[in-house]
Order: sequence, then structure tokens, then C-alpha cells
Amino acid sequence: MSSVTIWHNPRCSKSRQTLALLTEQQIQPTIVEYLKVAPSEAEIRHTLELLGVSAKQMMRTKETEFKEQNLNDADEMSLISAMHNTPKLIERPIVFANGKAAIGRPPEAVLEIL
Repeated sequence: MSSVTIWHNPRCSKSRQTLALLTEQQIQPTIVEYLKVAPSEAEIRHTLELLGVSAKQMMRTKETEFKEQNLNDADEMSLISAMHNTPKLIERPIVFANGKAAIGRPPEAVLEIL
């Protein structure tokens, strides 16, 4: 099995549930607390490619920061930059495995890439 990585926020219930699900599968993922170490814009672009989604689809659009930064009509590059500068805007958790990525909403969604 290839290595598995999770962009994790320990304060998020879905992130904790996804991590528990991986552990139940006997997987010890590399845990990246993305709020402490923000992904680079290049990492975010790569993640968008792996997920096959637009930047807005990978964002927490209900966060106050999304509205404060007037991101609703922003272009892709501006949204990617916003996720890098304000990682709280990144949807969570995101699991990477086997050259693929999945957002753990619901947590079981990550099982498809393992």
C-alpha cells in the first residue's frame, strides 16, 4: 500500500471521524495539520487536480473569512491564494492515497481511494 496523508484539523469532528476510519482500516496516515502549516499554492493546485473540482468546491464558503474577503465572485487564482493565506477556508479533511485525493465528507468517501 502506498502512503496515505490527511490534511487534518483536530478540532473538526469530520476530520477526527475520517482519521478514526483510516485507523480502523489499519492505516497510519501522515497527518498534516494544515492550519499550522498552510499548503503552498502549488500544493493546492495539485490537490484541485486530484480532486477534479474547482477551487470554490474545495472551500468552506460559509466561513466568515470567505464573506469578509469577498470571494464569492473571485477567480480561481484568487481563491487558491485565499486558501493558502487563510487555510481555514480549505474544506476538511482531505485524504491523499494512490495518486488520488478525496474530501472526507462524509468520512466514508475516502475509502474509494484507498
